[in-house]
Amino acid sequence: MAAVEEEAAPLLLETRGLTRHFGGLTAVDDVDFQLPTGEIRAIIGPNGAGKTTFVSLLSGRIRPSAGRVTFAGQDVSRLKAHQRVARGIAYTFQITSIFKAMSARENVMLAAQRRLTKGLIGPPEAELRALADEALARVGLAERAEEAAGNLSYGHQRLLEVAMGLGLAPRLLILDEPTQGLSDEEIAAFIDLVREIAQESTVLLIEHNMHVVMGLAERITVLDRGRVLAEGAPEEIRADDAVQRAYLGG
Repeated sequence: MAAVEEEAAPLLLETRGLTRHFGGLTAVDDVDFQLPTGEIRAIIGPNGAGKTTFVSLLSGRIRPSAGRVTFAGQDVSRLKAHQRVARGIAYTFQITSIFKAMSARENVMLAAQRRLTKGLIGPPEAELRALADEALARVGLAERAEEAAGNLSYGHQRLLEVAMGLGLAPRLLILDEPTQGLSDEEIAAFIDLVREIAQESTVLLIEHNMHVVMGLAERITVLDRGRVLAEGAPEEIRADDAVQRAYLGG
């Protein structure tokens, strides 16, 4: 009896010919990319490969020079970042984007409020507080909920950004260098957290820590000079000669 083929997950995100020029520099060059629903995907590449520019195009922080971005079957190429957040795309910035004078809890409450406010009517403060405390607990910051965000260590500020992303209840969570500044123990907890998040959201991460990448990603996309150099399962990427030369030091 023939084996039943597993049905492929539907696409959540797709780009076609996505390109971004900065003057005479082409940071992202004609990129075709597909991300199925429910996948953990990593984007890697050498410094200057265009990784952050690429995810900034996905999140709406910058506009494409050419090409399109499709999310959940809809062309979102011209939507602004806050409009894409409303569609379910959350992006934690490579440079921390927290409100440093506010408490950790208040930062997450603000993110949740953006998602839950309908028109001029916002959700009850108790609901926002409960959602914020749940998100902080998931990233290991429950005991620091009252602490001013600016007083947190850099690594904990990165985790706070993840909590803010969770407060948006995203369909797609984009994480840009999330383990930078974390201890080995915190990185191990973060890996477990991303696996948990992936049960409810699709995850796309830029990450230089190859232990994290190889341990988390179902597939890896390698960028080099703004173009896709290779794409495949971790073991395929590890064995790819072009990737070894461009990035992994082989």
